[in-house]
Amino acid sequence: MNHRILVVDDDPHIRDVICFALEKAGMTALTAEDGAKALTRIDSDTPDLVILDIGMPEMDGLEVCRRIRKRGDTPILFLSARSDEIDRVIGLELGGDDYVTKPFSPRELVARVTAILKRAKASPPPAEEGEAVLRRGPLSLDGPRFQAEYAGAPVPLTALEFAIMRMLAARPGIVFSRDRIMDVAYADNVHVSDRTIDSHVRNIRAKFAAAGCPSVIDTVHGVGFRLGDLGGKD
Repeated sequence: MNHRILVVDDDPHIRDVICFALEKAGMTALTAEDGAKALTRIDSDTPDLVILDIGMPEMDGLEVCRRIRKRGDTPILFLSARSDEIDRVIGLELGGDDYVTKPFSPRELVARVTAILKRAKASPPPAEEGEAVLRRGPLSLDGPRFQAEYAGAPVPLTALEFAIMRMLAARPGIVFSRDRIMDVAYADNVHVSDRTIDSHVRNIRAKFAAAGCPSVIDTVHGVGFRLGDLGGKD
């Protein structure tokens, strides 16, 4: 499939480098030089993924991400000249799928794009034999549709967040290390910081808390994470 990737950056040189790398990998590159044009192109061209620079004037990438998430779940790869942890955390908690810091390797960036697209398009295997829809009390995870519900209310998880939740819900009571979660969540040996997993867990918790489940994931300090108290019987 010829994926359409929207590259949003105010630096024309950066746009050219990224577009060249994407097109060399067989993808179609679209461009926007600012946040307003990016939102217009998302509506008109429906890209499969957005590469989004954080440090743009007028409307920065974080605000663009907020507006994209109000419209839908298009995957987002953040790009930034700053390596501050706070940028990474805020970006992922707003619904970003991954984060690359400038200067970057075009090959690595394409690898991360490919990994995100695979997660977004491929249906996860059933967590248990014959179980396409995984249920744990009031929690329901529909694998083929990437739909999560709590007590009948939809919970808008990204594909990566859904994969993490399904992993934990498939084995309640089992503690998964950050390394194990990264192995499942990030394909193709793409390296990410374990703090990235923490950011996704915080985002999942916030979404379930909004749906009435404040303790969906427990932290076991020094070990990892496990499915929390769902407020109902299995």
